[in-house]
Amino acid sequence: LGDLGLSVCISSRELFSPSQKYQLLVYHADSLFHDKEYRNAVSKYTMALQQKKALSKTSKVRPSTGNAASTPQSQCLPSEIEVKYKMAECYTMLKQDKDAIAILDGIPSRQRTPKINMMLANLYKKAGQERSSVTSYKEVLRQCPLALDAILGLLSLSVKGAEVASMTINVIQSIPNLDWLSVWIKAYAFVHTGDNTRAINTICSLEKKSLLRDNVDLLGSLADLYFRAGDNKNSILKFEQAQMLDPYLIKGMDVYGYLLAREGRLEDVENLGCRLFNISDQHAEPWVVSGCHSFYSKRYSRALYLGAKAIQLNSNSVQALLLKGAALRNMGRVQEAIIHFREAIRLAPCRLDCYEGLIECYLASNSIREAMVMANNVYKTLGANAQTLTLLATVCLEDPVTQEKAKTLLDKALTQRPDYIKAVVKKAELLSREQKYEDGIALLRNALANQSDCVLHRILGDFLVAVNEYQEAMDQYSIALSLDPNDQKSLEGMQKMEKEESPTDATQEEDVDDMEGSGEEGDLEGSDSEAAQWADQEQWFGMQ
Repeated sequence: LGDLGLSVCISSRELFSPSQKYQLLVYHADSLFHDKEYRNAVSKYTMALQQKKALSKTSKVRPSTGNAASTPQSQCLPSEIEVKYKMAECYTMLKQDKDAIAILDGIPSRQRTPKINMMLANLYKKAGQERSSVTSYKEVLRQCPLALDAILGLLSLSVKGAEVASMTINVIQSIPNLDWLSVWIKAYAFVHTGDNTRAINTICSLEKKSLLRDNVDLLGSLADLYFRAGDNKNSILKFEQAQMLDPYLIKGMDVYGYLLAREGRLEDVENLGCRLFNISDQHAEPWVVSGCHSFYSKRYSRALYLGAKAIQLNSNSVQALLLKGAALRNMGRVQEAIIHFREAIRLAPCRLDCYEGLIECYLASNSIREAMVMANNVYKTLGANAQTLTLLATVCLEDPVTQEKAKTLLDKALTQRPDYIKAVVKKAELLSREQKYEDGIALLRNALANQSDCVLHRILGDFLVAVNEYQEAMDQYSIALSLDPNDQKSLEGMQKMEKEESPTDATQEEDVDDMEGSGEEGDLEGSDSEAAQWADQEQWFGMQ
């Protein structure tokens, strides 16, 4: 209709007044925007602004000669500022952030509405202009003291929690039952400084209050914090609790799917992916969950495609970048993987798993020095906790010169958290090298006293074989396979023992021994049956 109206307007200039033509151009551009024809919409919005400029030069609106009413329309004309905001939205959809900033910068400061300042703040932040971003977020809070996204934006830019809270204090004191907000700000200040323990404690205290009990957003944040702290069991429990309260929840489900996949619950991951696709396929999370299923099913090319699709939908999805980076690494494309892990670190500097992925890439390419520098930086930045100590120890284990340092670091990590699985695994690896199998068995039994983990049961099985405890070793392999039926190493250990009990020809034994020598994740290469099919879809891959 807008297109037809514009043709009539051009053919018969007297039929529409200048203000009506301006309205027609804006409405036509709006319809193009909603049809996702963003370039065409920008063109029409630009024409509308030119028409508005010409209109403002006239002191009177020329009366129309047609059937249109001659009542003054200046009062109901679309706002010029709103038109510029829509143009900026088009530019962001076209990934032309500089043009979006330029159009919004052109609006005088006094005329900027909170949503314009909010968009500017996000664009400045994305462009790395932190000072300008902070200024814009603060302006949003000045106009709307309860704008929680602006509060989170300031906290993510290292603005002190006390300073942010001071901007909302007047509103908190003037509105009844709003005292929880200052605690909420305090909790997310801890989140953005990487203090996971204090963040968890603060959010737990909030969640226990009757006003915010069973709040899905808080439960999701709590689940994410447990994940960052390496407490996968509690993380899964909180995600499941949030899901029960809101069956249509999408936020955070990518992390939940990843955790399920790591535990070998691939059927649950597949069901979760299907359910999320039924809710929305326009979010990154369903694609990431399906990608995790493919990755842990050893279909790396498909995982790569799904990760790229997720990035296409949300370039700020950390989990999508990690998925794609891991797929690239396992396909031998280490340098491309490094790019993705670095971008993930830029977006989430307090998430240890981003650094772990990058360090694994450095180790895979024998860049031990770079891995050591990165691990030391993480240790200094995020503090000496069980996770950072274990990460640094992992790198130290790669160099014979730093074996003793690795042992010291692992002992410190296990003193802080005796149940931290990654530290237990690395300490067991060190004891295995030293052939201290009895010490390793004691360590693993102690770790398994209060938890059950596939990898720990499997390693305990390996240690028991080394000390000729074959029956118990078989039991441990069976438990490991019951927890993760896809765990290849447990299956290989069990098959080797069965063959030793009833000898068959030596060639088969040598084949099994060859299989045992492969790495935990490196042995997954070459099993990708869909590589050729998905490699043809390289044009989908967002960040090359």
